[in-house]
Amino acid sequence: MSQRVLTGITTTGTLHLGNYVGAIRPAIEASRAPGVESFYFMADFHALIKCDEPDRIARSSRAIAATWLAAGLDPARVVLYRQSDIPEIPELTWLLTCVTAKGQMNRAHAYKAAVDAATAAGEEPDAHVTMGLFSYPVLMAADILMFNAHRVPVGKDQVQHIEMTRDIAQRFNHLFGQGQAFFVLPEAQVDAEMDLLPGLDGRKMSKSYDNVIPLFEGGSAALKDAVARIVTDSKLPGEAKDPDGQALVTLYDAFASPEQRAAFRAALRAGLGWGEAKQQLVALIEGQIGPMRARYEALMANPAELEAILQAGAARARAIAVPFLKTLRAAVGLRPYTDGATTAVAKADKAALPVFKQYREADGKFYFKLLSAAGELLLQSEAFEQGRDAGQWVARLKKDGLVAEAPVLREGSDADIAAALAAFQDA
Repeated sequence: MSQRVLTGITTTGTLHLGNYVGAIRPAIEASRAPGVESFYFMADFHALIKCDEPDRIARSSRAIAATWLAAGLDPARVVLYRQSDIPEIPELTWLLTCVTAKGQMNRAHAYKAAVDAATAAGEEPDAHVTMGLFSYPVLMAADILMFNAHRVPVGKDQVQHIEMTRDIAQRFNHLFGQGQAFFVLPEAQVDAEMDLLPGLDGRKMSKSYDNVIPLFEGGSAALKDAVARIVTDSKLPGEAKDPDGQALVTLYDAFASPEQRAAFRAALRAGLGWGEAKQQLVALIEGQIGPMRARYEALMANPAELEAILQAGAARARAIAVPFLKTLRAAVGLRPYTDGATTAVAKADKAALPVFKQYREADGKFYFKLLSAAGELLLQSEAFEQGRDAGQWVARLKKDGLVAEAPVLREGSDADIAAALAAFQDA
């Protein structure tokens, strides 16, 4: 069974090394794995939340597309598109908004940070909060659920939004699925080794902190200038240096092999000067980034080539999105009037079927249960660490009936269980 992986970058500025190490590089590597369907997008709807400069958004979108392609993304192998070229995404956002609790959005990190900042400044808590900022986790959920991505590469600061996406998907499935799971429950994929790349001052590399190292913009000169400004301790050349906790060392690790990392640390402990260490870091990064820069500059100079690639990707994305949204519209009741009689019959037929229900308990584990058409409990599963494991067992029971190794407790009679599972096969 293929796994779908989806990621995107908000189009509000130029890209930096943190974007490359944390999102672009691992996503491109993942796209080359067997059995993987990869979706990459320019998140320009998200950009509107925090940027009101149209030219900046448009240029940033071009730069992000060119960067991914220059870094080795194969548009024939993956689906590469602009978020705004998929009109089904904002429509799905509204369907999901209607089943999302406001209290859940109140707990979103970005919203809470905006409220805290306003309160600290003596302003009204929501003084600088737009509805775009408040509800953007729902738009992010629509990005993911439209293509039923199994995995979403994110930094630690975005894990909360994947959990929200799972909750929203479960809510929609429960309200409208009638035994069918429209949405798979995505998993956050966090790089346990690299996590968030530090910036020049040691904090997370972020444009908002003005501490970034540019990826392509400004060429090799800009790279050297930025690395020269990385904050280090005051140890002089010849003095032993502790590499732990140094932003420069963490940056080196992001591009180095295990052998290079060990040698770099040993050299610092032996007295390598910070100036020489920074030169080694520049050489290491330039050796990997430099060959990409020429391709990036060529793509930026030829917007027609970029546009053709993105339009082809949008066509592939919409081939999935259009029929799926049609199904979701029907599920919530947005149907042609001529479908009324057929839908009523189908609903009556479904009501006579037993039902599998999947859910997550307070312990954080996943479960499913089988109910008869009359609502009696027939099977109760054991706990699963991952939601997809529970879903895979549900699919197998529907297809093969009750197998001996199934991780379930029998609550009903063998005859009732067999009859219920047979009903799925007949349906």
